[in-house]
Amino acid sequence: MGPFIALALNGFREARRNRVTLLVAIFALAMLMSTTLVLEITVGTFDRVITDVGLGAMSLMLVLLAIFLSSGLISREIERRTIFLMVSKPLSRGAFLVGRLAGNMLTVTVLQLLMAALFFAMMYFYQSPISPAHLAAVGMLWFELWVLSAVGFLMSSFSSQMVSAFVTVSVYFAGHLSSDIYSLASKSQSGAIQALGKAVYYVLPDLSRFNYRPHATYYAPITSSELLSAAAYGMAFTGVLVALAVVLFNRRDFR
Repeated sequence: MGPFIALALNGFREARRNRVTLLVAIFALAMLMSTTLVLEITVGTFDRVITDVGLGAMSLMLVLLAIFLSSGLISREIERRTIFLMVSKPLSRGAFLVGRLAGNMLTVTVLQLLMAALFFAMMYFYQSPISPAHLAAVGMLWFELWVLSAVGFLMSSFSSQMVSAFVTVSVYFAGHLSSDIYSLASKSQSGAIQALGKAVYYVLPDLSRFNYRPHATYYAPITSSELLSAAAYGMAFTGVLVALAVVLFNRRDFR
């Protein structure tokens, strides 16, 4: 357990020193602060604007960060030749991969907490009411980041950083449309199209299950069972992707 924790913390320190991480964090904070400029020209939709801009900026920046970090997980180790040192140590390849993923997610989590703190501070400053839906939107975003990081993690276990990033971005957009694809396919009279729609829905992660920003914008009620179901779905999907990544990585030859 000691080497695993050390590996995760080392990955966190590397990601923290990465200039792209710093730039993304600064840009996200700047976008959150720009909410004040939008509010100056907003009439009658004060609370909705600050919620839309704040949560939207937080989601966009953290998704980009998660994709960048996870898609280059293995390729950076190979480029620096450190992968050969790691696989030669008495540490399984599976533990190495999971430790790296934990380090990346630690970085993303810390940045999300900082952005969330700033977002809620701004809402408090402008006396905008904070509802449970706001907390749910931030919390469910964390599970979405786990799933996206696991996708990039899986792809980086056997492909280049460019391919991993492209596939992960594609999964992000397709994942938010998977439920719509399923609904449209189910209305088709063609059995083949219905089967294809079901296959797409079950193979791709349904990322729309983690999107509670509309609920926060309109202060819609959310049940605890709904949140628990989405969280369990996210962790289960992440676990499957990580298991596949470990299997593929164990079969990879670095000679």
